[in-house]
Amino acid sequence: MEIKMKSFMIFIAILILGQSSNGHRILGLFPHPGFSHFHFFQPVMYALAEAGHDVTVVSHFPNKEPHENYKDELLDNVNAGLLNVVSLDMFKKQNTFNHFIEFFMLKNFAQESCQLALNSSAIKNVFNQGRREPFDLIIVEMWNTDCMLGVAEKLKAPIIALSSCNIMPWHTTKLGLPYEPGFLPTTFVGYSDHMSFGARLSNWLTLAYMNFMYKTFVQKNDNTYLKRKFGDDFPKTSELIKKVSMVFVNQHYSLNGAKHLSPNVVELGGVHIGKPKPLDPELQKLLDTAEHGVIYISWGSMVKADTLSEEAREGILRALGKFKQRVIWKYENETLPNQPPNVFIRKWMPQREILCHPNVRVFMTHGGLLGSLEAVYCGIPVVSTPFYGDQFLNSAALEHRSMGVVLNYIDMNEQTVHHALRRVLDPKFRQNAKKVQYSFKHRPLPPKEAVVYWSEYVIATKGAELVKPYSVHANWLVYSGTDIFLFVSLSIITFIGTLIYLIKKLFKNGNKKTDKVSQEKKNK
Repeated sequence: MEIKMKSFMIFIAILILGQSSNGHRILGLFPHPGFSHFHFFQPVMYALAEAGHDVTVVSHFPNKEPHENYKDELLDNVNAGLLNVVSLDMFKKQNTFNHFIEFFMLKNFAQESCQLALNSSAIKNVFNQGRREPFDLIIVEMWNTDCMLGVAEKLKAPIIALSSCNIMPWHTTKLGLPYEPGFLPTTFVGYSDHMSFGARLSNWLTLAYMNFMYKTFVQKNDNTYLKRKFGDDFPKTSELIKKVSMVFVNQHYSLNGAKHLSPNVVELGGVHIGKPKPLDPELQKLLDTAEHGVIYISWGSMVKADTLSEEAREGILRALGKFKQRVIWKYENETLPNQPPNVFIRKWMPQREILCHPNVRVFMTHGGLLGSLEAVYCGIPVVSTPFYGDQFLNSAALEHRSMGVVLNYIDMNEQTVHHALRRVLDPKFRQNAKKVQYSFKHRPLPPKEAVVYWSEYVIATKGAELVKPYSVHANWLVYSGTDIFLFVSLSIITFIGTLIYLIKKLFKNGNKKTDKVSQEKKNK
């Protein structure tokens, strides 16, 4: 009996070792301390761990769902977890040029996160691990810095980049994607893909500005830090980005619009949406017994609703009190002055579970991408109040899909809130939301399965070179066709110039001949 038990244990050990040997070593590098970004990265890395791969993640956020294949290497930072830190006082005055100013905020984030990560014990541990046993794949964030591409270069493994929002304007051409400001709005503008001439002009200027500023400030800083860390002969980030094998983007055409994407760009919008969890009894009862439906309000993890001005708060509450629908509001304080009887508040809400409840009628949101994708997933109309970043872009997309309206913060009062909510309670908005929902849910591969499939593909092909467009390696003249345009233009100008010269010479010679004949006649 003892021999049989030992044999059985040896068989189980061999089976486990056999399974683990089929897994690959995958490293994730996420130095930005924004929790909303990590909400996209964590499900990607966790899906790979569940698929049997050995996953190591460098970030500020420990995994809350322990898994034997998922290992954290934590970064230390007093600013980690940018949660509930934005006061609404910042948005009392909004102007057209705010997104130009936002660039410098992103630059400062990039500078701080790059230096912190490069000099951290987490990166030191990763290098030691890589020396002992090489990584098969490295996954990095592609947002406001390319700093982590330097770490990937030292570890010599294929690279997949993650974009927690639409691909940033400074990365579009670097990835060999089409330069199309005529109908592809950049991340910083509040336009849909259907733009007027003025909007297209603004979009073009924003794109040109952002690309110039990124190259001038961020890339320069990244190169300085990487050379300081790895030596003066270390490649520039503009060369390192060409080695990115594939990009996973937190978007989907059903919301963000169809784009000309090459095969190395994979849309994973909604990968963070997991299986529903049970609601607590109080919330479940509130939702189930809402005879006229529910209006759900949340402005995300960074915007503090309790910093509303008294005037704005009172106006919103008076508007909400006019509706027969029950209101559930994520509000960061224990009390809400003059709270109407139909309004229920909590500091935290299980958003995905609430939005997908059949009694929810409207979602009042700030237009954050994760919440916008959840609204699409659940087929819920929205009233979107964007504050900064890509929230304007997401809000415009929701409105363009006719499943929501945009209500700017500076315009919020009792009348505008009431009007916006009445509009989206119209059944046609819900019908449109359901149409978008259908496209969002019906895909060749569910997002998490796509993560595993394409990650393993990149590893198996050692970089997936065949899916990368050649435009990645082309210089700007070739990429944009400017050299052809200049050649054709010069040829046309030369032809026209030559033609004019010949015509002039012909007329000049003709005039001379006429004058000579006239002179001969006079002499006779």
